[in-house]
Amino acid sequence: MFQNQLVSYSGIQPSGNLTIGNYLGALKNFASYSEKYKCFYCVVDEHAITVRQNPADLRRRTYETLALYMAAGLDPEKNTLYVQSHVHEHAELAWILNCFTMFGELSRMTQFKDKSARHADNINAGLFTYPALMAADILLYQTDVVPVGVDQKQHVELCRDIAMRMNQLYPDLFTVPEPIIAKSGKKIMSLADPTKKMSKSDENPNAIVYILDDKDTIIRKFKRAVTDSDTVVRYAEGKDGINNLMSIYSCFTGKEFDEIEREFDGKGYGEFKLAVGEACADALAPVQKRYNEILSDKAGLEAQMKKGAEEASYVARRTLSKVQKKLGFVQVR
Repeated sequence: MFQNQLVSYSGIQPSGNLTIGNYLGALKNFASYSEKYKCFYCVVDEHAITVRQNPADLRRRTYETLALYMAAGLDPEKNTLYVQSHVHEHAELAWILNCFTMFGELSRMTQFKDKSARHADNINAGLFTYPALMAADILLYQTDVVPVGVDQKQHVELCRDIAMRMNQLYPDLFTVPEPIIAKSGKKIMSLADPTKKMSKSDENPNAIVYILDDKDTIIRKFKRAVTDSDTVVRYAEGKDGINNLMSIYSCFTGKEFDEIEREFDGKGYGEFKLAVGEACADALAPVQKRYNEILSDKAGLEAQMKKGAEEASYVARRTLSKVQKKLGFVQVR
C-alpha cells in the first residue's frame, strides 16, 4: 500500500496521566520506527470509554496525549498522528470483526478479566469486545508490525487469528501483523509493589512516576521505592525492587546490568535510588519542556488532529471498502 514500505501501528489511551512505563515501553521507542516504517500513531479515545470517563478530562487528555506523542519526538511530517474517533472507519470495521471473533476467544482475554474485577459495577459489552476494536485499528492500515507492551501481546495474537480466519474466507483481505516488544523497558513495575506492573490507575501515588512529574517529585518517589533487606545493588532472583530500579536506570542511561553493578559496588541503596531518580528526571526534562510548548498551541494541535485524520481516513477507507465489497455489502458511489 505504501510502495513496499512496511506499516507500523500503535495507540495510547487518553485515560490517565502517562507513566514512565508508557514512556520507556512505548513513546521513547516510537520515533526510531519512522526511519523504517510508515507509522500510524493514534490517540485511542474510543477504547478509553470502556471505563467511565469524565468528559472534560477525556477531552483534555486527548490534547495532552497528542502533545506527548509530538514531544517524545514523533515528527508529524514523518508519522500520521491522529485521534481514533475522528476516523469513523475504526468503529465500522470493528463491528464487522465482532462477527468473526469467537465468544470464547474474548472470554480468555486477561485484560477483560482484570478490568472486570476492578470495575465490577460496569462490565459492559465494549469492555468485552475491546480486542475486536483493537484488531480493527491495526488491520485498517494493513499493518505489518505493532509495537506493544507485554500486556497487549495477547490482543495482537487475537488480531492475527482474526486476520487469518478472514483471509481463509476472503483471500488476501488483511496483512497479518507481528508484535514488536522492546527489549528494554518492556515492563516497568510499581515502585510500591515491584511484583505488579506500574499502572496509571494505581491509587497509590508513590507507586507511579508520571512523565510530567517535576524533578523533586520524581526523586522523592524513587527514594521511597520498595527494595529489600539486602544492601548490594545487583540483579538477582528475589530482588524485585532492585531489579526494577536497575531496569529503569538501564533504560534511561543505556548501561547494562553488569555495568550498573560495578558503578554502585560498595554503595548503598540510598545512593542508587537517588541516581535512578536523577537519571529519570534529567531524561524527561526536555520532553516536558517541548510538551508544554506544544500544549500551549491549542489551534496547532487541532490542525494536527484534522491533518492526521485526513491522512488516516484516506488509507482506512480503502481497506474498509475492500472488506465491505468482499463480504457482499452493496456499494453505491
